Amino acid sequence: MKLQRFFTSILMIFILLSISHHVSANRSNQSGFLQCLSLRLNDSNIVSKVIHRPNDTSFYSVLASSIQNPRFSAPHTPKPVLILTPVQPSDVQSAVKCARRFGIHIRTRSGGHDYEGLSYLTHKPFVILDLRNLRSITIDVDNRSVWVQTGATIGELYYEIGKKNQTLAFPAGVCPTVGVGGHFSGGGYGTLLRKHGLAADHVIDARVVDARGRVLERREMGEDFFWAIRGGGGSSFCVVLSWKIGLIDVPSTVTVFNVTKFSEQSALKIIHRWQYVSDKVSDDLFIRVMLQRYKNIVRASFPGLYLGPVKSLLRLVNREFPELGLEEDDCKEMSWIESVVWFAELGEEPIDVLSKRTRGSLAFKAKSDFIQEPMPETAVSKLWRWLQEPEAELAQLIFTPFGGRMSEIADYETPFPHRKGNIYEIQYLNHWRGDEKEKYMRWVERVYDDMSEFVARSPRGAYINLRDLDLGMYVGGKRSKYEEGKSWGVKYFKNNFERLVRVKTSVDPCDFFCDEQSIPPFRFVEVI
Repeated sequence: MKLQRFFTSILMIFILLSISHHVSANRSNQSGFLQCLSLRLNDSNIVSKVIHRPNDTSFYSVLASSIQNPRFSAPHTPKPVLILTPVQPSDVQSAVKCARRFGIHIRTRSGGHDYEGLSYLTHKPFVILDLRNLRSITIDVDNRSVWVQTGATIGELYYEIGKKNQTLAFPAGVCPTVGVGGHFSGGGYGTLLRKHGLAADHVIDARVVDARGRVLERREMGEDFFWAIRGGGGSSFCVVLSWKIGLIDVPSTVTVFNVTKFSEQSALKIIHRWQYVSDKVSDDLFIRVMLQRYKNIVRASFPGLYLGPVKSLLRLVNREFPELGLEEDDCKEMSWIESVVWFAELGEEPIDVLSKRTRGSLAFKAKSDFIQEPMPETAVSKLWRWLQEPEAELAQLIFTPFGGRMSEIADYETPFPHRKGNIYEIQYLNHWRGDEKEKYMRWVERVYDDMSEFVARSPRGAYINLRDLDLGMYVGGKRSKYEEGKSWGVKYFKNNFERLVRVKTSVDPCDFFCDEQSIPPFRFVEVI
């Protein structure tokens, strides 16, 4: 017994010494990183603007400013050891070079809308590289192109385009506070996707900092690298500093509309027909389905955008989709930039409201599916019942139609593979107030499980910009990182996953840019 206690004591001392050594090494690395970075920045004024330590008055306000999901802002949520807010591209180079030298883990944040908080959260010591100060937008109207830095939001981008020209636009998302960095690198879609495809389809160049700290543009990085960051998630490969995008033409007058139904029977009939029409009708027409509660009653709403005047819209809908029951009073003509404000549900505000940065006030959890065959009315009726559950008070089910241009672009043209053959995408989304989250998250899981027989299979697809850690994440163990990552990677990227892995292995074999669901290299190489 004494001998056993002796060996137990020796073991405990060994463990404590190992932990102490690990903590000491971490502190030494962090100190070395900070010293390296300060020397490279070489200006005390810049250092104070770029480096935010936990004891600085700015630290927690900078950290919280772009946390768009309060689920990840609780007191017990892991915090970074430092936050860096670069003021010029060379600051990003310095951060990457020093981090690689001292083994510091970096998370890059643009707008903070990662659905699982991976741009500002992990469970090992880390530094946030917050690109908020790199947000310049340079528009060349004559060449119909824009250089936009990745710290800008899509709302700021829309606003700058709208100020310059009322008949130029860009096909990206409907939420104006989303950062262009993550949005474009995951694909990015909104009300123009049926006419013009994804945001990533209109990226014509990019400026990045790679894992070696080099600034590269499309010509230097090569076509495989450039392909990967336009839909494969840029944070797996590099830090994207800026995108060059091509603008598209829109009419001077567009029409927005909304039809709402509170009767389940009426709604189900419209949704049933919508599934057969929404992806095949003229690509000038975009009609979404939104199911949610309003004053404790489930309702279906059908918001839409038509690229043209109201009279043309009514003729089209009455011919192709009379079940909608669209009337002129449901419609409003406006400019495209005003339609962006309308779809963002910002009211009758002037267009500069798009440039305002706000934080999300409700915690949320989401999942996604792609639909390739119309669901029977019984399946939609199930969703209606799910929304009557107590946990669904703030839930939304969003059906986004595909077809049009989305079916014309091959699934290998960019890493986003969910193109031809998909009628629409469903987002299962639940919000809640307060700290109690399990029952609301469980509601999303149960609805998702209940829909399994009606959605795309082999694999059951998912959209990377609606990230879902329930699909899997790296845990280590006997399986290689490649084998682990493939289990969810094929759901996001289908056959494009293998090409993304080859690109990763080529440009970042040491896996410097990584997170819980990043693209893995074929074989991890330790940094020497």
